[in-house]
Amino acid sequence: MENINLTHHFLIAMPAMENSFFSKTVTYVCEHNERGALGLVINRPMDLSMTSLFKQLGIATKDSLRDESAVLFGGPVQVDCGFVLHQPVGQWQSTLTINEKLGLTTSLDILKAIANAEGPDQMLVAMGYAGWAAGQLEQEMAQNAWLSVPASLHVIFDLPSEERLPAAMELLGVDYTRLSNDVGHA
Repeated sequence: MENINLTHHFLIAMPAMENSFFSKTVTYVCEHNERGALGLVINRPMDLSMTSLFKQLGIATKDSLRDESAVLFGGPVQVDCGFVLHQPVGQWQSTLTINEKLGLTTSLDILKAIANAEGPDQMLVAMGYAGWAAGQLEQEMAQNAWLSVPASLHVIFDLPSEERLPAAMELLGVDYTRLSNDVGHA
């Protein structure tokens, strides 16, 4: 499992992870290289709306803007930091360019732009991220902890969070309810 690059892939937690934070999650991998991996769980909404987040951060919004969409719980690392996955990439103060279409921004300027209806065309906002040290994700893949499939922008941006797991599984052509915890070889 050496030299794999899962950037711009979904990781789907296998049933064996049932008692972990990642139970029934879909994680979008933003970066994966020899130093490790960084991703955002895209199907765990928090009890926090965008409007409430703007209020908590003291960001003024346009009078007409009331965004009740949920902020996501992106992962167990740095849960006090916000991460905006967006397209197009744009010119923000602190952006990781994932590919020619997607960026991951952590700077406040993007949230201020969103609050003023001047943000990216499509986005999701998460608190925290999922992270793996060098070789850790490869080891977890070898232990059958995750399924992976190339990511779909439609799944990320167009579907409600509760539909993202079944949609990601559909990309694989697999029914999640038929997955087993048993590992074997044909």
